[in-house]
Amino acid sequence: MKLLPFAYRNLLRNKRRSILAAASVFLSILLMMFMAGFLQGFMDSMVKNYIKNETGHINIATQGYRERAKFMPVDEYIESSGELAKDIEGALTDIDPQAVVAQRIRFGLMLSSEAGTKEALAIAGDPELERKSLMLDTKILPGGRYLDSPGTVIIGEGLANDLGLKEGDTLKLLTQKADGGLGFKKLAISGIFKTGVNALDGFLLQLGLDDAQALLGIEDGSQQIAVMLSSQRLMKKALARIEDQVKEYRGSNPALGLSVLPWTDIGSYPSMIKLMNIMYYWVFVFVAFLGAFIIANVMTMVILERKREIGLLMAMGMPRKQVLRLFLAEGTMLGLAGSIAGTLVGTLLVYLVGIKGFDLTSAMAGFSWPMDNRISPYISGWAIALGICIGSAVSALIAYLPSRRASKMSPVAAIKAL
Repeated sequence: MKLLPFAYRNLLRNKRRSILAAASVFLSILLMMFMAGFLQGFMDSMVKNYIKNETGHINIATQGYRERAKFMPVDEYIESSGELAKDIEGALTDIDPQAVVAQRIRFGLMLSSEAGTKEALAIAGDPELERKSLMLDTKILPGGRYLDSPGTVIIGEGLANDLGLKEGDTLKLLTQKADGGLGFKKLAISGIFKTGVNALDGFLLQLGLDDAQALLGIEDGSQQIAVMLSSQRLMKKALARIEDQVKEYRGSNPALGLSVLPWTDIGSYPSMIKLMNIMYYWVFVFVAFLGAFIIANVMTMVILERKREIGLLMAMGMPRKQVLRLFLAEGTMLGLAGSIAGTLVGTLLVYLVGIKGFDLTSAMAGFSWPMDNRISPYISGWAIALGICIGSAVSALIAYLPSRRASKMSPVAAIKAL
Protein backbone atom coordinates (compact mmCIF):
# COMPACT_ATOMS: atom_id res chain seq x y z
CA MET A 1 0.00 0.00 0.00
CA LYS A 2 1.28 3.43 -0.92
CA LEU A 3 1.25 5.34 2.36
CA LEU A 4 1.22 9.00 1.22
CA PRO A 5 -1.67 8.72 -1.28
CA PHE A 6 -3.68 6.81 1.33
CA ALA A 7 -2.94 9.49 3.96
CA TYR A 8 -3.93 12.21 1.49
CA ARG A 9 -7.27 10.49 0.76
CA ASN A 10 -7.93 10.17 4.48
CA LEU A 11 -7.46 13.92 4.90
CA LEU A 12 -9.89 14.67 2.08
CA ARG A 13 -12.43 12.19 3.45
CA ASN A 14 -13.16 14.41 6.45
CA LYS A 15 -12.51 17.91 5.17
CA ARG A 16 -13.94 19.69 8.19
CA ARG A 17 -11.61 17.89 10.59
CA SER A 18 -8.61 18.42 8.33
CA ILE A 19 -9.38 22.12 7.87
CA LEU A 20 -9.71 22.55 11.66
CA ALA A 21 -6.32 20.96 12.30
CA ALA A 22 -4.57 22.86 9.47
CA ALA A 23 -6.23 26.13 10.58
CA SER A 24 -4.81 25.74 14.10
CA VAL A 25 -1.33 25.37 12.64
CA PHE A 26 -1.93 28.28 10.25
CA LEU A 27 -3.09 30.72 12.96
CA SER A 28 -0.32 29.72 15.35
CA ILE A 29 2.44 30.19 12.78
CA LEU A 30 0.83 33.44 11.59
CA LEU A 31 0.99 34.77 15.16
CA MET A 32 4.64 33.72 15.45
CA MET A 33 5.56 35.43 12.16
CA PHE A 34 3.88 38.69 13.10
CA MET A 35 5.47 38.73 16.54
CA ALA A 36 8.90 37.90 15.09
CA GLY A 37 8.56 40.68 12.50
CA PHE A 38 7.60 43.31 15.08
CA LEU A 39 10.35 42.34 17.50
CA GLN A 40 13.00 42.32 14.76
CA GLY A 41 11.82 45.74 13.58
CA PHE A 42 11.94 47.12 17.12
CA MET A 43 15.48 45.86 17.70
CA ASP A 44 16.64 47.25 14.36
CA SER A 45 15.13 50.62 15.25
CA MET A 46 17.13 50.75 18.49
CA VAL A 47 20.35 49.89 16.67
CA LYS A 48 19.63 52.39 13.88
CA ASN A 49 19.05 55.26 16.33
CA TYR A 50 22.21 54.46 18.25
CA ILE A 51 24.29 54.22 15.08
CA LYS A 52 23.13 57.48 13.53
CA ASN A 53 23.42 59.51 16.72
CA GLU A 54 26.55 58.07 18.26
CA THR A 55 29.11 55.97 16.41
CA GLY A 56 27.94 55.19 12.88
CA HIS A 57 28.25 51.62 11.64
CA ILE A 58 32.01 52.15 11.58
CA ASN A 59 33.87 54.70 13.67
CA ILE A 60 37.35 56.18 13.19
CA ALA A 61 39.11 58.01 16.03
CA THR A 62 42.55 58.24 17.61
CA GLN A 63 43.55 55.58 20.11
CA GLY A 64 43.92 58.30 22.73
CA TYR A 65 40.36 59.40 22.17
CA ARG A 66 39.12 55.84 22.64
CA GLU A 67 40.85 55.65 26.02
CA ARG A 68 39.30 58.91 27.25
CA ALA A 69 36.11 58.98 25.20
CA LYS A 70 33.80 59.72 28.15
CA PHE A 71 35.70 62.97 28.75
CA MET A 72 35.35 64.05 25.07
CA PRO A 73 39.00 65.22 24.88
CA VAL A 74 39.45 67.97 22.30
CA ASP A 75 43.22 67.44 22.19
CA GLU A 76 42.67 63.96 20.72
CA TYR A 77 41.54 64.62 17.19
CA ILE A 78 42.18 63.36 13.68
CA GLU A 79 44.35 65.81 11.77
CA SER A 80 43.08 66.66 8.29
CA SER A 81 39.97 64.55 8.95
CA GLY A 82 38.18 66.23 6.06
CA GLU A 83 40.69 64.79 3.61
CA LEU A 84 40.40 61.32 5.16
CA ALA A 85 36.59 61.52 5.13
CA LYS A 86 36.61 62.26 1.39
CA ASP A 87 39.01 59.38 0.74
CA ILE A 88 36.77 56.98 2.69
CA GLU A 89 33.67 58.17 0.87
CA GLY A 90 35.39 57.58 -2.46
CA ALA A 91 36.61 54.14 -1.38
CA LEU A 92 33.06 53.04 -0.50
CA THR A 93 31.46 54.14 -3.78
CA ASP A 94 31.37 50.63 -5.26
CA ILE A 95 30.34 48.96 -1.99
CA ASP A 96 27.64 51.38 -0.83
CA PRO A 97 26.98 54.52 -2.91
CA GLN A 98 24.53 55.70 -0.22
CA ALA A 99 27.08 55.61 2.59
CA VAL A 100 27.34 58.80 4.67
CA VAL A 101 30.73 59.82 6.08
CA ALA A 102 30.38 62.44 8.82
CA GLN A 103 33.00 64.29 10.85
CA ARG A 104 31.91 64.94 14.44
CA ILE A 105 33.08 66.94 17.44
CA ARG A 106 31.58 66.98 20.95
CA PHE A 107 32.91 69.06 23.83
CA GLY A 108 31.97 70.86 27.01
CA LEU A 109 31.99 74.63 27.25
CA MET A 110 30.72 77.69 29.12
CA LEU A 111 28.02 79.92 27.69
CA SER A 112 27.50 83.50 28.75
CA SER A 113 25.08 86.35 28.18
CA GLU A 114 24.03 89.49 30.02
CA ALA A 115 21.88 87.29 32.29
CA GLY A 116 24.76 85.05 33.44
CA THR A 117 26.76 81.94 32.53
CA LYS A 118 26.01 78.25 32.25
CA GLU A 119 27.80 74.99 31.41
CA ALA A 120 26.67 73.19 28.27
CA LEU A 121 27.46 70.40 25.84
CA ALA A 122 28.19 71.27 22.20
CA ILE A 123 27.78 68.92 19.26
CA ALA A 124 29.23 69.88 15.90
CA GLY A 125 29.25 68.45 12.40
CA ASP A 126 28.18 69.19 8.86
CA PRO A 127 24.68 70.69 9.38
CA GLU A 128 23.18 68.97 6.34
CA LEU A 129 24.53 65.55 7.30
CA GLU A 130 23.49 65.94 10.94
CA ARG A 131 20.03 67.12 9.95
CA LYS A 132 19.08 63.51 9.11
CA SER A 133 20.87 62.07 12.13
CA LEU A 134 20.16 64.35 15.08
CA MET A 135 16.85 65.64 13.68
CA LEU A 136 17.01 68.78 15.81
CA ASP A 137 15.74 70.78 12.85
CA THR A 138 12.33 69.17 13.41
CA LYS A 139 12.21 70.45 17.00
CA ILE A 140 12.95 74.14 16.38
CA LEU A 141 10.28 76.46 17.77
CA PRO A 142 8.26 78.67 15.37
CA GLY A 143 10.19 81.72 14.20
CA GLY A 144 13.57 80.00 14.39
CA ARG A 145 15.78 78.49 11.69
CA TYR A 146 18.19 75.61 11.49
CA LEU A 147 21.95 76.15 11.00
CA ASP A 148 21.53 77.85 7.63
CA SER A 149 24.83 79.75 7.58
CA PRO A 150 28.25 79.86 9.30
CA GLY A 151 28.42 81.77 12.57
CA THR A 152 25.04 80.50 13.81
CA VAL A 153 24.00 78.12 16.59
CA ILE A 154 20.82 76.47 17.83
CA ILE A 155 20.27 75.95 21.55
CA GLY A 156 17.78 74.19 23.80
CA GLU A 157 14.79 76.04 25.22
CA GLY A 158 16.03 75.56 28.78
CA LEU A 159 19.41 77.10 27.93
CA ALA A 160 17.72 80.05 26.23
CA ASN A 161 15.49 80.68 29.25
CA ASP A 162 18.36 80.41 31.76
CA LEU A 163 20.50 82.83 29.77
CA GLY A 164 17.64 85.16 28.84
CA LEU A 165 18.21 84.75 25.09
CA LYS A 166 15.99 84.53 22.03
CA GLU A 167 16.36 84.04 18.28
CA GLY A 168 18.74 86.58 16.76
CA ASP A 169 20.64 87.26 20.01
CA THR A 170 24.39 86.76 20.31
CA LEU A 171 25.71 83.86 22.37
CA LYS A 172 29.25 83.86 23.80
CA LEU A 173 31.12 80.54 23.87
CA LEU A 174 34.19 79.86 26.01
CA THR A 175 36.10 76.57 26.12
CA GLN A 176 39.55 75.02 26.29
CA LYS A 177 41.28 74.68 22.94
CA ALA A 178 43.15 71.62 21.72
CA ASP A 179 46.49 73.27 22.56
CA GLY A 180 45.41 74.02 26.13
CA GLY A 181 44.61 77.70 25.56
CA LEU A 182 41.22 79.36 25.81
CA GLY A 183 38.90 79.50 22.84
CA PHE A 184 36.31 82.25 22.57
CA LYS A 185 33.68 82.86 19.92
CA LYS A 186 30.44 84.77 19.42
CA LEU A 187 27.63 83.10 17.48
CA ALA A 188 24.15 84.24 16.51
CA ILE A 189 21.21 82.15 17.73
CA SER A 190 19.31 81.12 14.62
CA GLY A 191 16.87 78.81 16.39
CA ILE A 192 15.72 77.41 19.73
CA PHE A 193 14.68 73.76 19.91
CA LYS A 194 12.40 71.96 22.33
CA THR A 195 12.58 68.17 22.63
CA GLY A 196 10.63 67.75 25.86
CA VAL A 197 13.68 66.23 27.58
CA ASN A 198 15.04 68.60 30.24
CA ALA A 199 18.51 67.02 30.17
CA LEU A 200 18.77 68.03 26.50
CA ASP A 201 16.83 71.28 26.34
CA GLY A 202 18.72 72.64 29.33
CA PHE A 203 22.30 71.73 28.34
CA LEU A 204 22.64 71.08 24.60
CA LEU A 205 23.57 73.25 21.62
CA GLN A 206 24.53 72.48 18.03
CA LEU A 207 26.90 74.42 15.78
CA GLY A 208 28.55 73.92 12.44
CA LEU A 209 31.78 71.96 12.02
CA ASP A 210 33.76 74.99 10.75
CA ASP A 211 32.77 77.11 13.76
CA ALA A 212 33.71 74.31 16.19
CA GLN A 213 37.09 73.80 14.50
CA ALA A 214 37.83 77.52 14.72
CA LEU A 215 36.75 77.66 18.38
CA LEU A 216 38.90 74.66 19.35
CA GLY A 217 41.88 75.52 17.15
CA ILE A 218 41.78 72.24 15.18
CA GLU A 219 41.90 73.30 11.57
CA ASP A 220 40.23 70.68 9.33
CA GLY A 221 40.24 68.21 12.23
CA SER A 222 37.59 66.30 14.18
CA GLN A 223 37.41 63.86 17.06
CA GLN A 224 35.57 61.17 15.11
CA ILE A 225 34.59 60.11 11.62
CA ALA A 226 31.31 58.17 11.64
CA VAL A 227 30.39 56.05 8.61
CA MET A 228 26.67 55.28 8.22
CA LEU A 229 25.87 52.50 5.73
CA SER A 230 22.59 51.83 3.96
CA SER A 231 22.56 48.29 5.38
CA GLN A 232 24.32 46.57 8.23
CA ARG A 233 24.95 43.60 5.94
CA LEU A 234 27.57 45.72 4.16
CA MET A 235 29.53 46.38 7.34
CA LYS A 236 32.10 43.61 6.94
CA LYS A 237 33.12 44.64 3.41
CA ALA A 238 33.06 48.33 4.29
CA LEU A 239 35.17 47.77 7.41
CA ALA A 240 37.90 46.01 5.43
CA ARG A 241 37.93 48.77 2.80
CA ILE A 242 38.07 51.54 5.41
CA GLU A 243 40.92 49.82 7.29
CA ASP A 244 42.90 49.68 4.05
CA GLN A 245 42.17 53.34 3.39
CA VAL A 246 43.26 54.36 6.90
CA LYS A 247 46.50 52.37 6.57
CA GLU A 248 47.21 54.15 3.31
CA TYR A 249 46.39 57.49 4.94
CA ARG A 250 48.68 56.76 7.90
CA GLY A 251 51.49 56.04 5.44
CA SER A 252 51.83 59.77 4.90
CA ASN A 253 51.12 60.53 8.59
CA PRO A 254 53.02 57.85 10.55
CA ALA A 255 52.47 59.64 13.87
CA LEU A 256 48.71 59.14 13.71
CA GLY A 257 47.47 56.31 15.93
CA LEU A 258 44.06 55.81 14.37
CA SER A 259 41.56 53.20 15.49
CA VAL A 260 38.88 51.77 13.18
CA LEU A 261 36.09 49.92 14.97
CA PRO A 262 32.59 48.63 14.13
CA TRP A 263 29.82 49.92 16.38
CA THR A 264 29.57 46.50 18.04
CA ASP A 265 33.01 47.02 19.62
CA ILE A 266 32.43 50.50 21.05
CA GLY A 267 31.13 51.21 24.53
CA SER A 268 28.58 49.30 26.58
CA TYR A 269 25.52 49.82 24.39
CA PRO A 270 26.25 46.79 22.15
CA SER A 271 26.24 44.61 25.28
CA MET A 272 22.79 45.93 26.13
CA ILE A 273 21.63 45.19 22.59
CA LYS A 274 22.94 41.62 22.92
CA LEU A 275 21.05 41.24 26.21
CA MET A 276 17.86 42.54 24.61
CA ASN A 277 18.37 40.16 21.70
CA ILE A 278 18.50 37.29 24.18
CA MET A 279 15.26 38.56 25.72
CA TYR A 280 13.77 38.83 22.23
CA TYR A 281 14.67 35.21 21.47
CA TRP A 282 13.02 34.08 24.71
CA VAL A 283 9.88 36.05 23.86
CA PHE A 284 9.87 34.36 20.45
CA VAL A 285 10.32 30.96 22.12
CA PHE A 286 7.39 31.74 24.44
CA VAL A 287 5.18 32.71 21.48
CA ALA A 288 6.33 29.57 19.66
CA PHE A 289 5.41 27.52 22.74
CA LEU A 290 1.91 29.02 22.78
CA GLY A 291 1.57 28.26 19.08
CA ALA A 292 2.77 24.70 19.63
CA PHE A 293 0.30 24.30 22.51
CA ILE A 294 -2.61 25.36 20.30
CA ILE A 295 -1.49 22.96 17.57
CA ALA A 296 -1.02 20.13 20.09
CA ASN A 297 -4.46 20.68 21.63
CA VAL A 298 -6.31 20.53 18.32
CA MET A 299 -4.25 17.68 16.86
CA THR A 300 -4.66 15.57 20.01
CA MET A 301 -8.46 15.89 19.83
CA VAL A 302 -8.41 15.03 16.13
CA ILE A 303 -6.37 11.85 16.67
CA LEU A 304 -8.23 10.65 19.77
CA GLU A 305 -11.53 10.95 17.91
CA ARG A 306 -10.17 8.40 15.44
CA LYS A 307 -9.57 5.52 17.86
CA ARG A 308 -12.32 3.49 16.22
CA GLU A 309 -10.70 4.05 12.85
CA ILE A 310 -7.40 2.79 14.27
CA GLY A 311 -9.17 -0.32 15.61
CA LEU A 312 -10.80 -1.00 12.24
CA LEU A 313 -7.49 -0.66 10.39
CA MET A 314 -5.79 -3.12 12.77
CA ALA A 315 -8.78 -5.51 12.58
CA MET A 316 -8.41 -5.46 8.80
CA GLY A 317 -4.81 -6.61 9.18
CA MET A 318 -2.85 -3.39 9.01
CA PRO A 319 0.31 -3.72 11.20
CA ARG A 320 0.67 -1.39 14.17
CA LYS A 321 3.78 0.24 12.66
CA GLN A 322 1.90 0.89 9.45
CA VAL A 323 -0.93 2.53 11.40
CA LEU A 324 1.57 4.75 13.19
CA ARG A 325 3.23 5.74 9.91
CA LEU A 326 -0.14 6.55 8.38
CA PHE A 327 -1.15 8.94 11.16
CA LEU A 328 2.34 10.39 11.30
CA ALA A 329 2.14 11.12 7.56
CA GLU A 330 -1.30 12.73 7.95
CA GLY A 331 -0.13 14.92 10.85
CA THR A 332 3.00 15.96 9.00
CA MET A 333 1.03 16.84 5.85
CA LEU A 334 -1.46 18.93 7.84
CA GLY A 335 1.34 20.64 9.76
CA LEU A 336 3.37 21.35 6.64
CA ALA A 337 0.38 22.78 4.76
CA GLY A 338 -0.65 24.98 7.70
CA SER A 339 2.93 26.08 8.38
CA ILE A 340 3.65 27.06 4.78
CA ALA A 341 0.36 28.96 4.52
CA GLY A 342 0.96 30.64 7.89
CA THR A 343 4.50 31.74 7.04
CA LEU A 344 3.51 32.99 3.58
CA VAL A 345 0.52 35.00 4.82
CA GLY A 346 2.42 36.19 7.92
CA THR A 347 5.41 37.29 5.87
CA LEU A 348 3.13 39.10 3.41
CA LEU A 349 1.27 40.92 6.20
CA VAL A 350 4.51 41.93 7.90
CA TYR A 351 5.88 43.15 4.56
CA LEU A 352 2.77 45.25 3.91
CA VAL A 353 2.87 46.72 7.42
CA GLY A 354 6.61 47.32 7.08
CA ILE A 355 6.15 49.52 3.99
CA LYS A 356 4.77 52.32 6.17
CA GLY A 357 5.83 50.94 9.54
CA PHE A 358 4.51 51.85 12.97
CA ASP A 359 4.85 55.53 13.84
CA LEU A 360 5.33 55.69 17.61
CA THR A 361 5.86 59.47 17.75
CA SER A 362 2.67 60.11 19.72
CA ALA A 363 3.44 57.24 22.09
CA MET A 364 6.93 58.66 22.74
CA ALA A 365 5.95 62.32 22.89
CA GLY A 366 7.78 62.73 26.20
CA PHE A 367 11.06 61.55 24.67
CA SER A 368 11.09 62.73 21.08
CA TRP A 369 14.83 63.34 20.58
CA PRO A 370 16.95 62.11 18.94
CA MET A 371 15.05 59.02 17.81
CA ASP A 372 13.49 57.92 14.58
CA ASN A 373 10.21 56.73 16.08
CA ARG A 374 9.12 54.69 13.07
CA ILE A 375 9.45 50.91 13.45
CA SER A 376 9.49 48.86 10.24
CA PRO A 377 8.75 45.17 10.93
CA TYR A 378 10.35 42.55 8.72
CA ILE A 379 10.79 38.77 8.64
CA SER A 380 14.24 37.22 8.43
CA GLY A 381 14.97 33.92 6.68
CA TRP A 382 15.66 32.07 9.92
CA ALA A 383 12.22 33.04 11.33
CA ILE A 384 10.49 31.67 8.21
CA ALA A 385 12.44 28.40 8.37
CA LEU A 386 11.80 28.09 12.12
CA GLY A 387 8.07 28.69 11.69
CA ILE A 388 7.76 25.94 9.08
CA CYS A 389 9.85 23.53 11.18
CA ILE A 390 7.89 24.19 14.38
CA GLY A 391 4.49 23.78 12.73
CA SER A 392 5.46 20.57 10.92
CA ALA A 393 7.42 19.00 13.79
CA VAL A 394 4.79 19.70 16.48
CA SER A 395 2.00 18.42 14.25
CA ALA A 396 3.91 15.22 13.47
CA LEU A 397 4.82 14.65 17.12
CA ILE A 398 1.29 15.20 18.39
CA ALA A 399 -0.10 12.94 15.66
CA TYR A 400 2.38 10.22 16.64
CA LEU A 401 1.93 10.13 20.44
CA PRO A 402 -1.85 9.48 20.75
CA SER A 403 -1.74 7.21 17.69
CA ARG A 404 0.98 5.14 19.35
CA ARG A 405 -1.07 4.85 22.52
CA ALA A 406 -4.22 3.89 20.60
CA SER A 407 -2.36 1.36 18.47
CA LYS A 408 -1.34 -0.55 21.61
CA MET A 409 -5.01 -1.26 22.38
CA SER A 410 -6.63 -4.41 21.12
CA PRO A 411 -8.65 -3.88 17.91
CA VAL A 412 -11.91 -4.67 19.77
CA ALA A 413 -11.16 -2.16 22.56
CA ALA A 414 -10.19 0.49 20.02
CA ILE A 415 -13.43 -0.03 18.07
CA LYS A 416 -15.50 0.30 21.28
CA ALA A 417 -13.62 3.49 22.31
CA LEU A 418 -15.60 6.70 22.21
